[in-house]
Amino acid sequence: MIANELRKDYLLDRWVVIATERKRRPTDFVQRPTGEIRHKDCPFCPGNEHMTPPATLVYLTENGEIIKEKDSNGFRHKNWIVRCIPNLYPAFSPPNKHETFEIKENRHAKAFGYHEVVIESPRHDEHPGKARISQLIHVINAYLDRLKFFEEKPYVKYVSIFRNHKREGGASLSHAHSQIIATPIIPRIIKEELEASRKGWENGQKCVFCKIIEKERNGPRFIWENSEFVAFAPWAGVNPFEFWIFPKRHESSPLEMNKDEIRGFAEALRLCLGSLQSLLNDPPYNFGFHIAPVGDYKFYHWHVEVYPRLAIWAGFEKSTGMYINVIPPEDAAKSLREEMNSKLEK
Repeated sequence: MIANELRKDYLLDRWVVIATERKRRPTDFVQRPTGEIRHKDCPFCPGNEHMTPPATLVYLTENGEIIKEKDSNGFRHKNWIVRCIPNLYPAFSPPNKHETFEIKENRHAKAFGYHEVVIESPRHDEHPGKARISQLIHVINAYLDRLKFFEEKPYVKYVSIFRNHKREGGASLSHAHSQIIATPIIPRIIKEELEASRKGWENGQKCVFCKIIEKERNGPRFIWENSEFVAFAPWAGVNPFEFWIFPKRHESSPLEMNKDEIRGFAEALRLCLGSLQSLLNDPPYNFGFHIAPVGDYKFYHWHVEVYPRLAIWAGFEKSTGMYINVIPPEDAAKSLREEMNSKLEK
């Protein structure tokens, strides 16, 4: 009998139990229909723009070109391609004119920042796993526009771009959308990755993430690659079927992508998320960008981590911070790799 394993994350001080003895088949994770009801008055659908706050950024088309505009209090643009709007229930909000960010007694501060929703398409169900590549390129460019805007604010130290898919993944609306939160502090996980990346860089080694990519591209956890990006299952993945997507070129921020890389990234999202969708019947998931904070962090390597919501964390996980993954990353990678190859052969 193959014993379960303890595996430590590449960089974080986090251990994961790879529970081989509790191994499950991919079909055991196939999602069943939940009977989710779509609201006929979806506030994100075209024609309902008045149901949302004024957009901070709107992509429109004019003579085949993308025009970037924003709404005003009494006006909403129609016939849009992508809309970015303030979240109605923000976790972070901009300060008033004369307020400054201050951490008091190293334990308390006002939650200054931004919280926006990126409405990814006028088509209600155009989620990344089945979206047009051209539409995904628009979404990525909108991410980059807002990322640049937020990073220019003096009280913003970190920008998180993330997506919650389906109700179980934390999405309150089923229309294709993602979110951006700009914060005045650097989150703990990013801090730990930065510190490990800095140590490797200063010791005369190359980027620690570049070394990880080099190893995983030729190993059993490899999933897929094109000329710009590579996807693999992480060695100590917390979630069943978790995978990461990295640019092959060393970049600290997605703002460094060129046009070819943006298209390559769109292709990676489309194929990887589409294969997850078809393999497990459209499971709930979250994805999050890991990006260098505002400042000089040339030693960091940005990437996206995708977390399928297939497990329930209970007493052991919540009380210890140690997680049990019942699908070995090698098996998850094999299933996803086979699913992608079957899609590419069609």
